[in-house]
This record gives sequence, structure tokens and C-alpha cells, in this order.
Amino acid sequence: MAIIDIKTEITGNVWKIVAEVGQAIEEDDPILILESMKMEIPVTAPEGGKLVAILTAEGDTVTEGTVVARIEA
Repeated sequence: MAIIDIKTEITGNVWKIVAEVGQAIEEDDPILILESMKMEIPVTAPEGGKLVAILTAEGDTVTEGTVVARIEA
């Protein structure tokens, strides 16, 4: 089993967390939604697995490259 970090691609605010720890995740499933410049940008899983950690909270500000979640593939 490998742990895979899920990183943001842009700077923004965590608008909504849509997945839960322990949930089975498929490739491209949304984990959370960022708000940046009045746009909603989903942060998705790069591959399938089990979501083992969410490392941010709704309302947090994140920068490009921030690890926001981890999945076990």
C-alpha cells in the first residue's frame, strides 16, 4: 500500500470538503472545493484508494502545492 499526497494546484480558500476520511475514492473523485477569484475549483484524487486523512478545514487558506489530503492506494 502506498500513501499518496493530494496537493492543491492553485492558491485559494477551502470552500467545502466533500469527502470523508475512510471513504473509498475513485480516480478523479472530488475531495474538496477551493474558491479562488470567485471560481469554484475541485481538488480531485489522482488515483483510486481509501481517503486516510484530510489535512485542512473549511475556511482555511491554502497555497499552490499544499498537501490537503492523503489516500492509501
